Amino acid sequence: MSWLLGRFNQTGEGPSPPGAAGPPGDGGGAKTPGNGDRKGGNDKNTEKGKKWTGFDPTGLERAAKAARELDHSLHATEALEMARLQEQTEQLKHQEKIKEYEAAIKQMEADKARIEHEERRKTLAAETEQHQKRAQYQDQLARRRYDDQLRPTRLTQEENLKKQEESVQKQEQMRRSTIEYEANLRHKNEMLRLEAELKGKAKIERENRDLNLEKIRVKAAENRVTVLESVKTAGAIIGDGVSNFITNWDKMTATAAGITLIAIGVYAARTGTAVAGRFIEARLGKPSLVRETSRLSLLQSLRHPLQAFGRLFTKPSDPLQGIIFNPRLEERVRSLAKATINTKHNGGVYRNVLMYGPPGTGKTMFAKSLAR
Repeated sequence: MSWLLGRFNQTGEGPSPPGAAGPPGDGGGAKTPGNGDRKGGNDKNTEKGKKWTGFDPTGLERAAKAARELDHSLHATEALEMARLQEQTEQLKHQEKIKEYEAAIKQMEADKARIEHEERRKTLAAETEQHQKRAQYQDQLARRRYDDQLRPTRLTQEENLKKQEESVQKQEQMRRSTIEYEANLRHKNEMLRLEAELKGKAKIERENRDLNLEKIRVKAAENRVTVLESVKTAGAIIGDGVSNFITNWDKMTATAAGITLIAIGVYAARTGTAVAGRFIEARLGKPSLVRETSRLSLLQSLRHPLQAFGRLFTKPSDPLQGIIFNPRLEERVRSLAKATINTKHNGGVYRNVLMYGPPGTGKTMFAKSLAR
């Protein structure tokens, strides 16, 4: 705007407000009654004056004055640059607001799409549920129709089955009755047969009673004679044997010696078996820890020469190798191992060691390593 105002000032033609009086001359000034030849021009001016009636040119005058002062000022360029920068700042602010509005619009569109998607999902779920309910209802109706169709057939089958069961029960009852009748008839026949047999035997026994009694008497007499003869013969044999044994001292001595030897043999067998069992148990039942850590005797060296030869040429290793103790306890145990090794080298007398503690603390491992 200042540039425009400056251009007008340089040309000497400033914008004159409408309705203002022009310069004096032939056409200037107000129309007089005698100026009839300028009636048309005066009418136009009158119309323009009517249009611009009430316009205040003070603002434009102040703007023109400020523009002239700004053009004559030394800082006009800086002011123009400052105005341009302010205009750019305002434009940037407007652009940021536009971007914010666009982001808000995009967010609203995303929310709208999400809400529409959620609504479609709910609608689809509701439709699916309605379809399932409809399908279930139709299935129930189909089942009911099928049951209604099968009900007469089922009733007919049940009646036929009931009739068959009644028929089977009647046949079974008739069969049982027949079997009972046959059993009773057979029992009666058996009783009649037994009765006839018993009567026949009784009649025969009554007729042969005297003959049977005579047979029993003869048989009893023969048995009595046989028993008496057997007793007499056995007594005679036993008496002769006892008398001969008592009168023969050689037989008595041999018999006593034989009985004594038999008793001694039985006792020796029992004692020897017990001793042998204890010996075998002591040899075979020795724990592996004792067998591994005991000294090798001469007999064991002969039996196991490789083991004895290996022990002679085996260097003693660290007794605590592979065993983890508390540092304080390890120091005490190591001193005990060193004392034992020194005693062995010096041929001293070993002493007993008592180790106690809960299971799993390494007592057996240390004792086994120390014994080796």
